[in-house]
Amino acid sequence: MSQINLEILPEIKEFDRIILGIDPGTLVMGYGIIGITKKQVSLITLGVLHLEKYDDYAMKLKKIFERTVGLIDEFKPDELAIEAPFYGKNVQSMLKLGRAQGVAIAGAMSRELAVNEYAPKKIKQSITGNGNATKEQVSGMLQHILKFQHDSKFLDATDGLAAAYCHYMQKNLGIATAKTKAKIPAKKKATSWDSFVSNNPSKIKK
Repeated sequence: MSQINLEILPEIKEFDRIILGIDPGTLVMGYGIIGITKKQVSLITLGVLHLEKYDDYAMKLKKIFERTVGLIDEFKPDELAIEAPFYGKNVQSMLKLGRAQGVAIAGAMSRELAVNEYAPKKIKQSITGNGNATKEQVSGMLQHILKFQHDSKFLDATDGLAAAYCHYMQKNLGIATAKTKAKIPAKKKATSWDSFVSNNPSKIKK
């Protein structure tokens, strides 16, 4: 198991609301947690869970469930935001990703956490203003908004963080700022599940 973490911001110890965001996958699970105090959003932690070393698929699902529950027990979030299933032509890959998402949701439900699903395009649109933005663009915008620095090799972590921030934006549409409307160069639109897989190799083991 491998993860990265950022310490909770020392100037803010309590939050009005805490949101856990998860980007599930059968190779890497990314997660990010934000805290909201009035209209201020702060990064609490973000990280990744590597699953490549587990050959048994059931063990991968077990680890996803355990990490989700562990994050909930440690940080006491009020809600879970998770990327919704992506439907496409590659049935086997689609099923594997769906199971990973389902197990993370089950972990949240076991702790009676409210679950909110968002389509990938919705998440990218909320963060960058462009539903076809790249993972790097999403990560860069989040670092700018939440004022932190992050290694680009952990893009799955910022994908999880993006789900959390997207949920915050949907609940606070009236306070959207120019930061979230910045123009991001468009990326060629994915037209199939195969395109999604090719653009997100760290999520799925075929």
